[in-house]
Amino acid sequence: MKRTKSSKAWMQQHVNDPFVQQAKQHGYRARSSYKLLEIDAKDKLLKPGMRVVDLGSAPGGWSQVAAQKIGTSGHVFALDILEMVGLPGVTFIQGDFTEDAVLAELKAKLGGQMVDLVISDIAPNISGIPLADQAKSYYLAELALDFAVNHLKPGGSFLVKVFQGGDFDHYLKAMRNHFQQVQIRKPEASRMQSKEVYLLGKGLKGE
Repeated sequence: MKRTKSSKAWMQQHVNDPFVQQAKQHGYRARSSYKLLEIDAKDKLLKPGMRVVDLGSAPGGWSQVAAQKIGTSGHVFALDILEMVGLPGVTFIQGDFTEDAVLAELKAKLGGQMVDLVISDIAPNISGIPLADQAKSYYLAELALDFAVNHLKPGGSFLVKVFQGGDFDHYLKAMRNHFQQVQIRKPEASRMQSKEVYLLGKGLKGE
């Protein structure tokens, strides 16, 4: 298939991207690793011994950073519909997060124990229809929030990617209903033209 001008431009941008180059130099699986590294440097999310769930984990950039930060006394539980090559200290489940059977498998891996942090860089397959893509994105974000609320320890934290648009204020309000603090983060590794931002909820409220 012949590449379009837009796909060629994206490839050129990707190849010249300083974060892509840094990822190769430092042994990270994806440029997205630097998004989590920057947020963690600012907000001190990852600590030794934590139990972390990574939703939408492939190719493993965030799981890799999380596993390094929490050390051998902690553990990462990662899930994605795509394949992901194994990482030390990471239990990976391949499956669709929207399916009950996959969610049940993740819960089984957790062994009935709550977690300290849920991170979600999950995104839908893009159709190119903005309203449809945004609706899918927020559906996944809402599922991630529901999972976090039900599986985080009291006081736990939740970091999630969302896209600025019509549903943003509604989702932000939902986050504030469940967490004591909610902050908006736009790390340098997030491309400026992208509408993605990250919402960080800290301090899960009680019932």
